[in-house]
Amino acid sequence: MTPPRALIVNADDWGLTAGVSRGILHAYRHGIVTSTTLLVTRPLDPALLEDLRDSGLGVGLHVNLTLGGSVSPAARVPSLVDGEGRFIRDARAVAERAKVDEARIEVGAQIDAFRRIMGRFPTHLDSHHHVGRHEPLLELMLFFARAIKVPMRAQDAPVRQAALKVGVRTPDHFMGESGPEPYWSRERVLEQLRALPEGVSEFMTHPGHYDEDLAYSRYGRQRETELEGLTDPAAREVIARESIRLATFADL
Repeated sequence: MTPPRALIVNADDWGLTAGVSRGILHAYRHGIVTSTTLLVTRPLDPALLEDLRDSGLGVGLHVNLTLGGSVSPAARVPSLVDGEGRFIRDARAVAERAKVDEARIEVGAQIDAFRRIMGRFPTHLDSHHHVGRHEPLLELMLFFARAIKVPMRAQDAPVRQAALKVGVRTPDHFMGESGPEPYWSRERVLEQLRALPEGVSEFMTHPGHYDEDLAYSRYGRQRETELEGLTDPAAREVIARESIRLATFADL
């Protein structure tokens, strides 16, 4: 039975860089992060992967159609890539030009890659740059969530309603952003914990250690601030005082 207030703290972008991956594991072991989502399209460090598999952290799939290259051969998914075989860094543009059959090939390939890497299905699905919230990709995300029987992130009410309509489990509430300023500062973490509504909430977070491989990203050093906020001992004190249960998507 789900308690009145449960919280999934998901750290997006495991595998983006080694520093991000290490930071997420640190936020799990020393903070309040309970879940992460893996980018299978990135080069992954074998030692860090072994650490992830052994960690006990909930691991979902971060479906990626906006960064780097595809898992599938580019020739099989031409509507998803540019002339150099790279994804386009614009979620709306990707959704507008994507052919559903090609997107199905690529998302299916990413799920298969996840299974090879982790030895199991993901705990849930979400997407890089929220590309999966835009049609026709939303319908495709829901199709795969149903097919492999896992929950999916819902960033807003329309996505949540669409998920529930087809029987896909999703949290009741969503909080998170990744703009120019660090979102999960210590102050915001504590404020949101104290104001947590009834039901199951997801905090979308982006903690990490900054490294040179993040220099391209508009959300780079902000990850260090999030890491500090999510590992502040005061956060666990509030969680205990407010009787909030930390959870993963597998608990839905």
